[in-house]
Amino acid sequence: MKVVIIGSGNVATVLGRKILKAGHEISQVISRNKEHARQLAGELECGYASALEDIRSDSDIYVIAVSDSSLSEIANKLFLDKKLVVHTAGSVPKDVLRNVSRNYGVLYPLQSLRKEIGSISEIPLLVDGNTADDLALIYDFAKTISNQAEIAGDEERSKLHVGAIIVNNFTNYLFSLTEDYCKSERISFKLLLPLINETASRLSAYSAKEVQTGPAARNDFQTIEKHIQLLAGYPDLQNIYRLITAGIIGHYKERLS
Repeated sequence: MKVVIIGSGNVATVLGRKILKAGHEISQVISRNKEHARQLAGELECGYASALEDIRSDSDIYVIAVSDSSLSEIANKLFLDKKLVVHTAGSVPKDVLRNVSRNYGVLYPLQSLRKEIGSISEIPLLVDGNTADDLALIYDFAKTISNQAEIAGDEERSKLHVGAIIVNNFTNYLFSLTEDYCKSERISFKLLLPLINETASRLSAYSAKEVQTGPAARNDFQTIEKHIQLLAGYPDLQNIYRLITAGIIGHYKERLS
């Protein structure tokens, strides 16, 4: 398929690489930042433009990969009649594109994407379409890019987006706080990486609830109090420790009764 990508950030770049690798032709990159458009177009071996007015009309699918706030702005300015148009947002309804084209949908990558990072092997794609025919086209396109393409409506996609924020952004914030704590205490954060990797890897075979460990899961209040005292100089981390500890104790009360 011939593809136009609107956007030049992380999602546009990583999806663009995947689309090109899958054997599709990227005909154009559109970005209001002309230099960013030029750079991405150079990598994807296609033309570029910085204005929506200069968008090509001869492509098969138009992928709008921009921030949620920019998506509405673009949707109010772009008109592609019967061309197939998709956006890549997790929490924005597909109908934001209803005035852009008669044929529209969603191609949402359920993954943390950074263009600076090398190849990302697994990118689940959640798809939706305005009509059954549009959905079929988008789904078939998604399957050429990812081994994990699934149909998800607006509500399901939004719920999964919430889950993604919690398991990715929230945990990374904890990693960041812990990394700062380790630096301040002059201990090695890198020694914790095997633990992080092992914990995450277990989720492929077990329920998260089954593999919970630690003092809170076994009601070891002596150790918990010691940890709270050690975190006295780190109020943000201490507050989170208290909150999550209380949650774990409540969550696993039945297991200890």
